[in-house]
Amino acid sequence: MADNLMAHPELRHPFEKTPIHPRGSTTVLYQGKTITLSETGEGDNLLVHPADLPRINGFQLKPEGLCYADLCIPAADGLLVSGSNGDWVDVSALAVLLGQPFVVDREAGVWSFAEIPAKRENTLVNAMAPDFEVTDRRGNVIRRADLKGKKALIVTWSSW
Repeated sequence: MADNLMAHPELRHPFEKTPIHPRGSTTVLYQGKTITLSETGEGDNLLVHPADLPRINGFQLKPEGLCYADLCIPAADGLLVSGSNGDWVDVSALAVLLGQPFVVDREAGVWSFAEIPAKRENTLVNAMAPDFEVTDRRGNVIRRADLKGKKALIVTWSSW
């Protein structure tokens, strides 16, 4: 009987290159989401169509600028770029302006963005944990809303 390597990931070659996304695409990682963009602008910065911006970080292009809820950044200072293929939003320049850390692997076409500090400020000021949902050891789903009115110590850990 032939071995099925897909059933045994530990038997696959660890250095074998596998495509992350279709050729010519770009992948953006943000808040646990993986967004694959079929088209981005040319250059070293991440240039995306304004219609793709809400999928990436929740911002929208409005007449007053790039907006997320009550936060609006005037669309100047190189955030909007006009090119031969239309208008683009420079997501990497927006990240720098907002103090949002990011890393990029240009060869692989992958960008990974950390949380935007301005979005976190409300959580820190109010001392309120964000909405979450976890399953305990017994299989019960626990939501932050279930803890309303109670003091709770929330401990998180990650192996990576």
